[in-house]
Amino acid sequence: MSTADAYITQVLDLLPRGTPLRDQIALELRSIIAERMNAGQPEADVLRQLGDPRRLADSYLQAVPLTPASFGQRAAAKLVDVGAAAAIVVPIVCGLFFLLPREFRLFVIGPGFGLGFIGFIVYVVLAEARRGQTLGKHVMGLVVVQESGAQISLGQSVVRQLPVFFQVFWIDVLFALFTERSQRAFELLSKTRVVMTDRGTG
Repeated sequence: MSTADAYITQVLDLLPRGTPLRDQIALELRSIIAERMNAGQPEADVLRQLGDPRRLADSYLQAVPLTPASFGQRAAAKLVDVGAAAAIVVPIVCGLFFLLPREFRLFVIGPGFGLGFIGFIVYVVLAEARRGQTLGKHVMGLVVVQESGAQISLGQSVVRQLPVFFQVFWIDVLFALFTERSQRAFELLSKTRVVMTDRGTG
């Protein structure tokens, strides 16, 4: 991989995977770099002129229109996630229930579903921090981003899931019905939002 390709990859990695015009941004950067190098400028000088990858990524994000996901789209994405998790956890717990001796069966249900729940939350946190999407959000064409449009951090992803642990999930969700950008209460706190990707707007 050339230095220019590495630079472009670095810029793209700072953009959420569902960022509209992501492919066009990559093409534009390659075109600018190639044009300036064909004019005789060294690659290092061209990349220096383009500046810090994070600042360049932020400048692109400011020009990208972000469409808030609707409450219905978000609910459908969550149903897909919960359904997929249930399709994995329920058969495992039921299988253990019937395979284990009778005296141990009652000890399988609670811990089994408890571990499944924790595993689900860990999956959501990591998936949103790394890709901006869970399976459900990918299916519905949605992505989690910072309010600026940048990719969220692991810490922000954790804060987004705190309502589940504090058992205030439904109160948190109701905020999405009344806030300007359809943000939950803990999304306002974490400065994140859920928006539509190119596929979600199509």
